[in-house]
Parts: sequence; C-alpha cells; structure tokens
Amino acid sequence: MNFKFFDKLSQDFSELLNDKKEYNVVIEVDKEGNMKSFTAHSVVLRYRSSYFDKELENFPTDKNHIKTIIKPNISAPLFEIILKYIYGGIVDIEISDTKTVYELMINANKLEFKELSVKLESYLIESKASWLRTHFSLVYRSIFNSNEFKDLKNFYNNIIVKYPNLIFESEDFTSLQETALISILKRDDLKVEEIKIWDYVIKWGIAQNPTLPTDSKEWSKENFETLKITLKRCLPLIRYFHISGDDILEKVKPYKKILEKQLWGDIIQHSISPNKPITSLVLPARIISNQDFTSLQETALISILKRDDLKVEEIKIWDYVIKWGIAQNPTLPTDSKEWSKENFETLKITLKRCLPLIRYFHISGDDILEKVKPYKKILEKQLWGDIIQHSISPNKPITSLVLPARIISNRELSSRPISTPELPSRTISTPEFPSRTISTPEFPSRTISTPASRTISTPEFPSRVNGPFSIIINEEHVAELSSWIDRKSTTYSLSNIPYEFQLILRGSRDGFQPKTFWNMCHGHAGTIVVVKVAGTDEIVGGYNPMVWDNSASNANVKTNDSFIFSLKNGNIQNSIISRILKNSRALYYYSMKNIYGPAFGISEFMMKSNVSDFTQDELCRCEIDPIFGSHYEKPIRTSNKKFSILDYEVFKIIKK
Repeated sequence: MNFKFFDKLSQDFSELLNDKKEYNVVIEVDKEGNMKSFTAHSVVLRYRSSYFDKELENFPTDKNHIKTIIKPNISAPLFEIILKYIYGGIVDIEISDTKTVYELMINANKLEFKELSVKLESYLIESKASWLRTHFSLVYRSIFNSNEFKDLKNFYNNIIVKYPNLIFESEDFTSLQETALISILKRDDLKVEEIKIWDYVIKWGIAQNPTLPTDSKEWSKENFETLKITLKRCLPLIRYFHISGDDILEKVKPYKKILEKQLWGDIIQHSISPNKPITSLVLPARIISNQDFTSLQETALISILKRDDLKVEEIKIWDYVIKWGIAQNPTLPTDSKEWSKENFETLKITLKRCLPLIRYFHISGDDILEKVKPYKKILEKQLWGDIIQHSISPNKPITSLVLPARIISNRELSSRPISTPELPSRTISTPEFPSRTISTPEFPSRTISTPASRTISTPEFPSRVNGPFSIIINEEHVAELSSWIDRKSTTYSLSNIPYEFQLILRGSRDGFQPKTFWNMCHGHAGTIVVVKVAGTDEIVGGYNPMVWDNSASNANVKTNDSFIFSLKNGNIQNSIISRILKNSRALYYYSMKNIYGPAFGISEFMMKSNVSDFTQDELCRCEIDPIFGSHYEKPIRTSNKKFSILDYEVFKIIKK
C-alpha cells in the first residue's frame, strides 16, 4: 500500500515562493507602470516547464549568479496564478472572472503548460459556454491559428453551423481577424441567407476603415477602392448567383464599384436571363447542411451531385445522400442495424438515380468501413466488391465506372468559362490528366483501368470545358523553364518547346496543406514547383530532377541538376535562375510533413506552414541561411521577408 501526501507536499513547495534567500531566477512581468518582479528557483522551473527550461538556457547570469527573464506580455496577476501552479499544482479559478480564466488558458498554452491549458479549456466549454458565445471574436482570433484548442474549435464550429447569427450579430464581430472571417465564408453549411452574409461582409469591411464617410452615397472613387482592397479576399467567397434580383438591386448595387466589371455584368445578366452562360465562377449554394435539405426534389439533388466543384468531402456527400433517402421513407426504423432486407431495398430504390453519382473511389478506406459498409446492401455487388478491392489494392484494374474526383475548389477564382447552375454543362475538366487518372491524397497518381463492360448504369455526363494548363505560368514561362532544364544559353521558341508540363497538383484545387504536397507528389521525378507570392507579382519555384519521397525523414537529397528561380511577371521585368552550388543538400526532406513542403537547400526556396495552410501564416521563404550560407548560386528574391502564397502548382516534366 502507498501512502500519498500530495497536499502537504504542495503546501511545502508553495512556501518556497516566499524564500528570498535561495532563489536564483528573477522574472519581470507586465508592462511599464504595472511591472512586477517574482523570484523563483531554476531547478523548479526546469523540471516543471519545458518552456522555462529552454528560456533559462538562453539567459546569462549576473555577478550574483541570478538569471533575469522578462515577460512584458503577461500581466502580474496572471503570472502570480501561474507561479503558484508551478510550485503548488493548485489553481483556484472560483475567485477569478471568466475573462481572467480565458487569458490564463492562453498564457498557459504559450508557456507550454499543456495540463493546465487543457483543463481550463474544458472548464470554459463545460461551465462558461454562454460567455464563450458572447465573446466569439475575442476567443476565436486567439485560437484560430493555433494547433491547440481542438475542443474549443469544435465548440465554435458547431456555433458557426447552427447559430451563425450569434457571431454576425455579436458586438465584437467587426474585430474578427480576416483569416477567421474567410474560414467562415468558405463554409457551405452556413444557415444564413446569402444577402445577409453580403451585409455582414460589407459591415466588417467598413469597420476596418473608420475614416470612410458614414453614408456610402457620399463616397468618392477612392473610398470604394479602399473597401475593395480591404475585402479582396472575402468578395470572391460570396455566392452572388444565389441572391434574389430584388436584393441585388437594393443591397449589392450600391457597392457595385467594389466588384470587378465582369462579375457585376454577369450578376445582372444572370438576374435577367438565368439560363444564359456567364464567365464568372458560380459557387454552389449553401444548401447541403440546411435544415430543409431533405425536402429537396430528387432532380435538384441530382444536379448537385453531378457537380465536380462541390467543396465537400465525398464521405460527407454520401452521408447527406443517405440522410435524404431515409427522410423520404419515414417508416424506416431509426436504427439501420434493425433494418430488414426489404428496408434496404426501399432505400436502394429511392436512391437509384443518386447512388451512381457518388465518387466512391475517392473515399478513404476508414470511411468506407465506418460509413459506407453499414449500407452496402443498397449497392450493386460488383460495385461493393470493386470498392473493397480498390481500398486494398488501388493499382489493380476494376470493372465499375470510376468518376473523377471533385477537383474544382472555391479558391480557383480565375476567369474560367463556366455555365450557370441551371444549364446541364456543369463540369470543368483538367486537360492535363488522362480521363481515367485519379489523383487523391489517399491514393496519389493511381491509374485505374476501366474495361469496356461496365456494370453500373449512370446518367449521361455532359462534355467538359477545357481550361488553361496553368493559372500561374504561361507558355513563355514554359519555354524559359524548358531551356533551363536543358541548360540552353538561349530560350526555346514557343513552337519548339520539347517538354509537356503535366499538372500534378494545384493548391486552389487540391488544398494548401503540406501533407497534400507529399501525398500527391510522392513517386514523381522531374518536377517543377511554381508559387505565386501573395501580395506581389512574384512567381518563384524550383526544379527537382529526383523522385519526391514522402517516407524520407530529415534527409539530404544530392543532385547536380536542380535549380530555383523567379519568373518575369507584371512589374518584374527579368527572370532569375539559380543553379545548385553545393550538391550535398540540393533538397531537404523534413520529418514534419504536416508543416514543411518542398525545401531547396536550407531555405533558399522553402514552403512551410505551422497551421497546415501555405496561404495563411507567412512562413514560406527564399533566403540564404546566415550561418550555413547558400547551396545555390544566388538569391531569387530581393527581399528576405517571409511570405504566404496565393496559389501554387506542381508539374511533371514529360518529353514530347
């Protein structure tokens, strides 16, 4: 039997805080005027906190062997609570107001006291949900870019879906960070009328520019331009073509000057003649998760399922279809485990025109087993067998029809020709790939053979509209890059380019997560990465003649043929090529592939994101390491400033 005396141990350790003789650390906190000094003991700090263990390594001792740590961004009252926790393991939150508890959680996380941070997070969700709802912007902007606080993020995501007005109508809505607002606007499941979303976005944009006149009728051209620049990343996410004509005239028209002329023209044309093709990208309506989804007519549901540009995971589409089918048959038992053979047959008949439109071969194996298998009786035996076979052996030929992945995302806001939702021709092709090539994060670049005898009858799919081979580079860039690959002193003519640039990955289509790069480029050799730098005309990138290997970890890649570059574009008149100097580290494969993408040299061209999105946290860079120097001939940017990206593409270089 063990006797535990933790209470007395905690009490005795807490007494050390009053020891003014044996301390060897001074911690100064808070801003000038409120600054306060606390004494502590390095041995306690080191063993209780990995954060302070690292900090103490970096601070020198004075003549009295005392180390002084300065933390001006933590208030004295908060740090006193944290210090008592370090020594005694006790935090009394009953005497603290909710905002103090929230700030304590944030600071505990920064100081790497995960145990305390997680406990406070749970406390806020379980006991202070009302406060969290009314202080959405304050809390959300603190946790949005963090890799922690997953429960709080789930809490707020649930609010965004079910009670979005709590956010939009909150007093501090206009203090929401742009990135957080964008993440909300991207959602297909917002239960808010689109015109109200427009109103909220305009309200937010105006609030960021307090010098704008109160009455927009008095605005100058410069005033509208100011708002347009502020909202440049938000405006493309509005579903304009799902706003009524009356609301367009009453609410949108007064701000038409912040919209591109082509878009405004298409909005008016669509209001007058909705069946006439338009040029602007038509985003899908926010209908998938709406409460009235199950009341959709079958034809409307089918038209949605045919779309290649639904920004929804395929397994979620499956869930919605099952939900819709069950809702059409209210007599079915609530628990599908209790269903009879006749019950499954009823659902199968109800969904007979919808089931062929699911992209089964782009659903992960785990989701197949968890979500699809319980309803396998509504699928044809051949299809179910092929789904299982493909999950186990994705390279083995199958008989069932393999529909392409839904590859067009809301980020792809270029001027692609696209028809309105009412027209039958709803899909857009990517001409770079053969018709049967499926490229997904789970099964990178797998070619599925489809014999002539197909067992599934599907509706006739309309022909696809060809788009440009790239949304970043043009044919002149291809000629220049091809010349560099072949080490030519002059650039190939456009009619004499020896290579085809076959698209493997596009960020706006496939996602901006570092993991996506490794999943989709794994196994490909002879590739070029091109990146559009956010906020500039810059196009930078690198050529890797070697094979990308997502299993390599902390590994140097040796080659004499790689190079990095920047391309002429817009105001940038000249391209730059920088060839490898030290071939021992032409490229580097980091172990943390959820953070790092391609890395040429040390950081001469490197893509990185701590929030798993290259467009967000400005951690990509093209700079020479001050300690190790450059592995390439010269810098490809004039600035060492880190950056986010607007988009990026990876091409496989194929000899014609």
